[in-house]
Amino acid sequence: MRKIIVALDGLSGCGKSTTAKLCAEKLGYIYIDTGAMYRATTLYFKQHFIDITNPKAITQALSNIQITFHFIQKLGCTQTFLNGLNVEDEIRKMYISEMVSEVSAISEVRKHMVALQQKMGKKKGVVMDGRDIGTVVFPDAEVKIFMRADDEIRAFRRQQELIEKKQIVDLDEILANLKKRDLIDSTRSDGPLKKAEDAFVLDSSYMTLDEQVDYVINLVNSKIINSIKLDEQKRISFLDV
Repeated sequence: MRKIIVALDGLSGCGKSTTAKLCAEKLGYIYIDTGAMYRATTLYFKQHFIDITNPKAITQALSNIQITFHFIQKLGCTQTFLNGLNVEDEIRKMYISEMVSEVSAISEVRKHMVALQQKMGKKKGVVMDGRDIGTVVFPDAEVKIFMRADDEIRAFRRQQELIEKKQIVDLDEILANLKKRDLIDSTRSDGPLKKAEDAFVLDSSYMTLDEQVDYVINLVNSKIINSIKLDEQKRISFLDV
């Protein structure tokens, strides 16, 4: 079966990562969490006291950052590694969430990350989620989806995720953080958060996870089937000539 690129963009807390992971698993594709890449970069900047207003310091820091994804068998999921260390839990903490949009808005950071993401998806067969996948990273992706959900629902979902990791954060604080990130993400000059013109809109507010996954899988299968039919029609037309 031929493989394509599936781009999932959208707001924080609307279920992009979970949906993308499960879709990749069902399709037998590679899942790339671009948000984790920006979070890992933010963690490195925090740990090494990088001044995000200093272009030279940022460029130097980026040259020392290696981000990889590895499937951990005993955990049954993919984890994010920063320079060889598993940082999956650390990058999900609130202090990273409070800074990641500012780091993501830095032009040097975005250019570096986009180049890495394009390299990762060069052979296709990937499901990639983020903010600008369908508009900047892979504008020619065969399937583009823009996910969204009501603000309060997004905040509640994020709070539940943090509780599962034994982090207690007030709902109002999470909601304020989400709205702040939405504003920064949608108004930055490089790769702003916006829906690609040819993207399907998936509002996950009142959908189950299974429904979200089925929606994406159906779009992917339909796209692949139609492309195969189109290629066959072209082949027949060529033979007729």
